[in-house]
Amino acid sequence: MEEKLSLEVGMTKTVEEIVNIYTTALAMKSGSIAVYATPAVCALMERAAAELAEENIVGGNTTVGTAININHTAPTPVGMKVRASAMVTAIDGRRITFAVKAFDEKEEIADGTHERVVVNRTKFTKKTADKLASEH
Repeated sequence: MEEKLSLEVGMTKTVEEIVNIYTTALAMKSGSIAVYATPAVCALMERAAAELAEENIVGGNTTVGTAININHTAPTPVGMKVRASAMVTAIDGRRITFAVKAFDEKEEIADGTHERVVVNRTKFTKKTADKLASEH
C-alpha cells in the first residue's frame, strides 16, 4: 500500500461551493423545490474525499468512488455557501473509507460514509474504453 498512497487515518479535507440554480433539487430533477439537491450534497462530499485521496496518491494511481451512504437532514437555499468535509476512517488494502459531513452557513445539513478504491489510472481507463469498444 505504501507505493500507492501516503494517506493516513484521521486526515481531512474540506471543500465548498455556493448553492446555485443548477445544484437545486428542481434543476437536478431529484425533487420539486429549489433547494440544494441531495445529489449535489453527495457530489460535494465525494469531491472532498476524492481531492484528499488524489493529493496523497502516487505512482500513476487514482481513486474511484464505490459507495456513498448519507442522511440529508436540512434544506439549504440558493445563494448560501455549503462546505463538505471528508475524514479518512479506515484503509483496507486498496479500499479507503471516509466519514463525510456537510454544513451550510447555519447548520449541519448531511452526514454519512463514502468509500473509494485505489486503481491504476491507465488500466482503469483502458478497461473502460474496451467496454465501449466491445459494444460496437
